[in-house]
Amino acid sequence: MANEYESLGMPSFRLDGKVALMTGAGTGIGAGVALAFSAAGADLILVARTQANLDRVAEIIRARGGKVTTVVCDVTDSAAIRAVISDVPRLDILVNNAGTNFPEPMLDVTDEHLDAMIDLNVRACFVTAQAAVRKMLANAGADAGVIINVSSQMGHVGSPNRTVYCMTKHAVEGLTKAMAVELADRGIRVNTLCPTFVDTPMVRKIVDTPEKEAFLVSKIPMGHMAKMEDVVGAALYLAGPSARMVTGTSLKVDGGWTAQ
Repeated sequence: MANEYESLGMPSFRLDGKVALMTGAGTGIGAGVALAFSAAGADLILVARTQANLDRVAEIIRARGGKVTTVVCDVTDSAAIRAVISDVPRLDILVNNAGTNFPEPMLDVTDEHLDAMIDLNVRACFVTAQAAVRKMLANAGADAGVIINVSSQMGHVGSPNRTVYCMTKHAVEGLTKAMAVELADRGIRVNTLCPTFVDTPMVRKIVDTPEKEAFLVSKIPMGHMAKMEDVVGAALYLAGPSARMVTGTSLKVDGGWTAQ
């Protein structure tokens, strides 16, 4: 009788032959994930509002031999993002990354900031995912597609000066679970990626004093912010065949923040 372990192979983190679309792809986590997915063999469709930012990312990908298309689109324009996704010939992976935050005390939140965060972090997230599912259902085989909704550790806890942001990211967590259950038998996996503060220029604009940095680092048991490679490695895992049994869950890259 053959040993049951003889046929066990190493899990793959390759994305060869896959087409991945990511929103908010011009900077930050979106750009980092794009570079990682391209290195893993995926063809990329990068979506953001600013062509110059997209061009910078695409130039690196092309210089490394990758295939990439850029699309300027504001994902809060539902008709526009639906048209973008409808027009792509094939879609295997969506990284639903576009989002925003206005850190401020609850009593200072304006209707403008409230609407902006709900429109981008929740409504656009849903609309983009919905359009992606319609496209993915045309794929043959048991693995029709993967959706990664970029959430946050703030989708699992509360924090001062982030009432609306926490509200929107908790909503993304609920959306992800419901999508995962509804789409599991259609071959589509849906998970969230939940980073802590990532040491990027964008975050440094928010964490702009020693006091703010000391506060957030005090909440991270590992004692430091995440690096970009920490987050893109997690995204690569969720997107690939190694995570084929993973759906409806959140992968927290938070240094232990939410474990307390």
